[in-house]
Formats: sequence, structure tokens, C-alpha cells
Amino acid sequence: MPLLTLVLAALIQGITEFLPVSSSGHLILLPQLTGMADQGQVIDVAVHVGTLFAVIIYFWTDARAALFGLPRVLRGKIDTDGAFLAWCLILATIPVVIFGLILKLTGLDDMLRNMTVIGWTMLIFGIVLYWADQTGKTDKTAKEWTIRDALTMGVWQAISLIPGTSRSGITITASRKLGYKREDGAKLSMLMSIPTIIASGVLLGAEVAVTADAQAAKDGAIAAALAFFAALAALSLMMRLLKSVSFTPYVIYRVILGVVLLGIAYT
Repeated sequence: MPLLTLVLAALIQGITEFLPVSSSGHLILLPQLTGMADQGQVIDVAVHVGTLFAVIIYFWTDARAALFGLPRVLRGKIDTDGAFLAWCLILATIPVVIFGLILKLTGLDDMLRNMTVIGWTMLIFGIVLYWADQTGKTDKTAKEWTIRDALTMGVWQAISLIPGTSRSGITITASRKLGYKREDGAKLSMLMSIPTIIASGVLLGAEVAVTADAQAAKDGAIAAALAFFAALAALSLMMRLLKSVSFTPYVIYRVILGVVLLGIAYT
């Protein structure tokens, strides 16, 4: 695969995965707007692995606590902060797994990968994010996450499987309507991405494992490394900016891109 395609796919995934602007939508648009060949599922899996390691490292304390708490959850004991976090993350991931399997088995996942859908979802869910961010209270912190809120955010997260919606965008939207502070809502959204990326990686990885060769593995390693550094930088920047800036700049970007895409799609 051309190096330029690898670099662009990795940078797009890395930069947009944790910003509320839809990484999947941008990856789908890459070949449609540039005329390049589709990067394929091997690269899609690789760049997701890169972003997975980025979010784990950035939120290492919480990720480690959830990992160590997972064995207690499996034994039916939710008696530590780590076990409770692990349990909430599991519950928040169930809706997206179920919806993802439905889309996969029905073939709707491929039908939704088009510019018109991405244009509308960029526009609509950008406006919804603005509404939630402007009207939501800011009296909850990440430490106050509840099972009910985890399930609610999980249901909203399932909607992100529609290209252009944005997984981080829709879960941050949900967190703001539930009353979480911007930084804390973003943190919960990022932690929710860990089991979600793992689940999608396992699903896609099983499909590409039988067809991947040495060259594909090499391309995937390059893409994963680039996506890792891009994601870590984007995540660090966004979390710092949220201390003083709202989500409005991302909303403006989504609305402009949505209008442009719809203009292209309908003409």
C-alpha cells in the first residue's frame, strides 16, 4: 500500500478518534474525496489498535484500576473502585456490541458508508452536541459515574455506529445532558472507548487474520505507530483545551463539513 495512504489513514484516525468529529466518517471519506484506493480493513484494525494504546497510556491510572478490578467483577464482587469502573465499562459496551452485530449480520453497515449519511449525521449530531453542551448542567464528576448513567451513555454510544455520528461526540453529548463537567464527561467517553475499540478490533481482526500477509502486517504496524502518536497528541490537546474552551469549535467544524458534504452528495 502506498506510504501516503498509510500516513493519511493513520493521522486521520489518530487525530479524530477522540475528538467529537467522527473518525470512521473521515476514514470513509478519505478514498471518496481523494480518489485513493480504500485503505482496507487491515489498516482500519491497525489504526484502531494504535489509538487504543494511546488512550490506555493517557488514562493509565483509571485503565489499570479497571483491569485489576475485572477479575473481581468476574467473581461477582463489585466491592472496589476498580471493580465498579470495570462493571460500568462492561455495561456501557453491551449496547454497541449488540447493535454492531445487528448491522453486520443485516449488511446495513456497508449500506450506511456513504457521503450522504455522513453529511447528515455530521450536521445533526453536531447541533445536538451544541444543544447538550449549552443546556447541560456541570455538577457531576467522573467519580460520580453511576450504573444508570453508564447504561444511558452506552445506548447513546450504539448510535455512533452510524458513520459520521462520532463515538466520542455522542457519548460526550450524553454526558453533558446527564450533567457531567466537560472534562469529566470527556474522560468517561475516552474510558468507554477502550472496551469498545477492543470489541470492534476483535470483530474486524477475526475477518482480516485469514487474509493478512507479511506486507499487510508491515503496513499495519506503520499505521498503528503513526495513529498512536497522533491520537496521544490530539487527546492531550483536547483535554487541556476543555479547561477553558467549550465544544463549540468542534460543532462549527461538524456543521460546515456536513453542509459541504451534503452539497457534494446532492449535486
